Amino acid sequence: MRKLGLLVLVLVLFGGMAASAEELRVYTWSEYMDEEKMPADFEKKFGIKVRLDIYENNEEMVAKLQAGGASQYDIIVPSDYIMPVLINQKLIQPLNLAKIPNLKNLKPLFRETSYDPGNKYSVAYQWGTVGLMYRRDKVGDAAAQSWSVLFDAAKQPGAFWLIDSVREMMGIALVYQGHDFNSTVPKELKAAADLLVATKRTKNCMGFKPGVGGKNDVVAGTAVAAIVYNGDAIQSVTEEPDKLGFVIPKEGSEIWFDSMCIPSRAPNPDAAHKWINWILEPEVGAELSNYNQYATPNQAAEAFITPEDLKNPGIYPTPEIMKNLHFTKDLGKDNRIMDEAWTRAKSH
Repeated sequence: MRKLGLLVLVLVLFGGMAASAEELRVYTWSEYMDEEKMPADFEKKFGIKVRLDIYENNEEMVAKLQAGGASQYDIIVPSDYIMPVLINQKLIQPLNLAKIPNLKNLKPLFRETSYDPGNKYSVAYQWGTVGLMYRRDKVGDAAAQSWSVLFDAAKQPGAFWLIDSVREMMGIALVYQGHDFNSTVPKELKAAADLLVATKRTKNCMGFKPGVGGKNDVVAGTAVAAIVYNGDAIQSVTEEPDKLGFVIPKEGSEIWFDSMCIPSRAPNPDAAHKWINWILEPEVGAELSNYNQYATPNQAAEAFITPEDLKNPGIYPTPEIMKNLHFTKDLGKDNRIMDEAWTRAKSH
């Protein structure tokens, strides 16, 4: 009886461990949610632990999936332009929309994308822009209205960072020179790469850095400006509006949205569907945007968004600003030309 009792105890203990050990593995951008509270809230509601791993650009994320990450993660948060690559390479799996009833909360714009009509593979998470963050004591508000504050050596106000992300940085260089944000014309790409090389060689340019890193250096005062994602900037600008600014320069920039997807061989797709549906709850979606200060695609969440944020053009751009914003398109076979131009910009 003692042996049987011990066996039962062991089974109960290990059975309990297995049940409590259920885990959701999320691979996402840095500082994109309250990394302590939101996983804890999800665990409290569903009894599923959340483990976060962080990446800084889409290309890093795709490379990880290609190297085996498709079987290591349950949720990824890719940007719009990289979605065709994920779908075509079968790195993500179709969603079971019956498990995501809160999909109805999304604005129509985010339910009928060109690359994923009907949300077969993806559900919108957040949307935003890329612009210039700057120290107002070093960079005048008027000067910040043009990308020339970085690209014209005579106008540079001090140390600054370019963003270490191929499509955002190449697109900004292209529109500054009067070309299409998604141009694949070889001479235009060469000119954009040459501009970045020339800028990188100026005494004030510190090189390329991910958006969060650039933001941190502007806040710390080791840089006077950086190209960053708007949410990264707005969090800090809100805290110190007299010292820090954020703007979309007049030549234009990128508008993007990120989605939640489930990798093709995710270890816990059931928990992944629970996560997606939970994020789409109005209060949870609002909590997410109120924290990271990116715009929500969740129409039902807007009633719970901080009113000042809804009025902030740095988060929700005005129609005038929207005219100069461009979605990044998948270039298909022409991605190679873009990558070659970017390699030139980074290595010369």
